[in-house]
Amino acid sequence: MMDSNRIFVDTNVLVGAWAGREKDELCLQYLFSLKGKRLYISTLSIAQFVSVFQKKRTNDEIRRQVKYLLSKFNLVTFAEKDVEVAIDEVSHDIEDNIQYVLCRKMNCGHFITNNIKDYSGYFLLNVLKPSQSRQINQ
Repeated sequence: MMDSNRIFVDTNVLVGAWAGREKDELCLQYLFSLKGKRLYISTLSIAQFVSVFQKKRTNDEIRRQVKYLLSKFNLVTFAEKDVEVAIDEVSHDIEDNIQYVLCRKMNCGHFITNNIKDYSGYFLLNVLKPSQSRQINQ
């Protein structure tokens, strides 16, 4: 059973927040204020985050931001078995499948993403846009 106290955040929210997208910044601020909740991101998200900003920010800036993310989130690693499960999922986007499999692996009850339509076919998962994150009770 999915745990409503566990929240998985997609890469695009992390990227958006650091790029200055207000809705993503406000979402993370709210999530960080929640008591009794566990926040998760994947190792895949860290790699993607670094890749997006590699040409736009200095290595020192990226290092500081990654350390900050690691202080706020629990990091979920993935293994070969997770990838095998992900490639068998019904979605057309294998990266989304990997994130979904990792979210499910941690029994997260909420998944925060800007690409809500990409996750509409996943069952047992409360998918929210960053602007809807306040639907998660304190």
